[in-house]
Amino acid sequence: MVEQLYILPILLFSVVIHEVAHGYMALKLGDPTAKMLGRLTLNPLPHIDPIGSIFIPLFSLLTAGGVFIAWAKPVPVDPTNFLRPRRDDFLVSIVGPTSNLLVAFVCSVAVILLGFVGATVNTAGSALAIDGLEFLTKMFYGGIYLNIVLAVFNLIPVPPLDGSHVLAAFLPARLARGYRSVGFAGILLIIFLMRVPAVSGTFHAVIEGIFAPFHTLISLFT
Repeated sequence: MVEQLYILPILLFSVVIHEVAHGYMALKLGDPTAKMLGRLTLNPLPHIDPIGSIFIPLFSLLTAGGVFIAWAKPVPVDPTNFLRPRRDDFLVSIVGPTSNLLVAFVCSVAVILLGFVGATVNTAGSALAIDGLEFLTKMFYGGIYLNIVLAVFNLIPVPPLDGSHVLAAFLPARLARGYRSVGFAGILLIIFLMRVPAVSGTFHAVIEGIFAPFHTLISLFT
């Protein structure tokens, strides 16, 4: 649905923030790989994956009316540079989904502020200003839900998602290596799991549970 295209700018920003967060945390823990490759930037061009950042989100938006999955190029991380590889890999992995939850909070604040501005513009502003505010409000409000989806999806404990690295940090070393060797083949498992009603139902229930306090926060001020 073309009218839903307002979500694409915040989607692109959100997946970029997710990857930059990974790279920045890796840098702080001793791995400069992402920095050396120019990936610690908010410029979306180095991060865009033509399939995961553009085609898949646009296709799902136009055919299903919503974005269900999206990704940027994974930030390269060399764990051999870490002082404590298991702990540091856990921190690098968890910071991506955490960054999306922070973006969701920032989007909530933006919606609240736009509500205050809109109260003035609606009484004294031009039609163009009103339309602009409506676009931004829809974009940021959609960005709340979208970022929660990105955070929860990436925490699914199936390789190569961030959740698999989080889980691997608590497994015995040999088992963790075998588990993570599944690699991108895990995407097929994720697609299968998402078609299982119990799994997809749980996935959406978790998203709605996390979304509720953000919605409540907005309701308190608007």
